Amino acid sequence: MKRALPVLVLSVAGLIPVWRYAPSPDTGTEAAAPAPAPSVSSSAGPGGTTSTVVRGSTVGTEKGPVQVEVTFAGDRIASVRMLRQPDHPQTTAAVPKLIEETLRAQSAEIDTVSGATVTSDGYKESLQAALDAKG
Repeated sequence: MKRALPVLVLSVAGLIPVWRYAPSPDTGTEAAAPAPAPSVSSSAGPGGTTSTVVRGSTVGTEKGPVQVEVTFAGDRIASVRMLRQPDHPQTTAAVPKLIEETLRAQSAEIDTVSGATVTSDGYKESLQAALDAKG
């Protein structure tokens, strides 16, 4: 009888994590759907400057989907905006660094952000799709 109470308490304590367990979202057991083609739109700004907005393809990563939107002023990358990104603290910290590097390099040939490798790779792939769509 002296052992029954500790065994019961420890058994319940061991089962609580099992009951509370929530599996992570499915990240790759099915074949990935083909990415839609990037979209391009243009408009003339003040002073006749042509602004082109290009959405990169949505890239599925193991952390979640990544998609960028690139605004060009002529042939230069004027801004980059994340349309879709994983909800993860490392991703949130990495996005400003990725955008800054993109604006500096004016290409998709940028360094991966340490700690956010998966998101960085998805960002670069979506960015390259947008650059390819722009031509």
